Amino acid sequence: LHMGKTMKEDLTVVVKCIKQLYPPEFNVFSTYAELYHNYFASQAKKNAESHLEDKDVYLLLSWVHNIYPKDMRKDHVLAKELEKVKLGSLLPSSLSKELEKKYLDSEEATIKSSLSKCLDKEIQRWKEDKEPEKLNGHFQSELLAIFVIQSIYSGQQRAKDIRAAVGEELSCRLSRELLAFLKSYKDAFEDFKEKSKKHRYYKPILIANINNCWNFR
Repeated sequence: LHMGKTMKEDLTVVVKCIKQLYPPEFNVFSTYAELYHNYFASQAKKNAESHLEDKDVYLLLSWVHNIYPKDMRKDHVLAKELEKVKLGSLLPSSLSKELEKKYLDSEEATIKSSLSKCLDKEIQRWKEDKEPEKLNGHFQSELLAIFVIQSIYSGQQRAKDIRAAVGEELSCRLSRELLAFLKSYKDAFEDFKEKSKKHRYYKPILIANINNCWNFR
């Protein structure tokens, strides 16, 4: 963030105040821009090759695909000049792909784990001597559907914010995870139906879970 802010502010000063003090053939702006870019890229590469936490991988990818090319290089003061310089990406393509795979693997595993924990909590609720909550007069296991749908949707959006191809890849992965989750949910529900017929709130729990189908659809 500090490097990005410094680069943007300093290049703005070069455009507005310094460039015109030199003959055009000196390519003063290009010189400054290339030096700043090369340093920034070397630091990004150094970070990418070190051990990064998941949130840092996401942040670095955001810089490579969004913040740097879209927010900084499309700045209204700098865009015209930067187009002439033809700066590359902050990271080599191979390293960027490696980070993307790491991000996708981590995001998929995190969402898969959270869905599993959510289902475990739901199953535990079925075992309690407690009537399901009502929404608009109907029994609902509302939290399960909302949590699952929001987890998958927010994961897709985060990935898409990096770049479209990453979003598409994660969507494919999460579609498979959703199918696996729904199968586990169905199996657990069938098991409850068979084994818990004497449960005090057996019928309301059945109704609540049947009503969940509409949300998942």
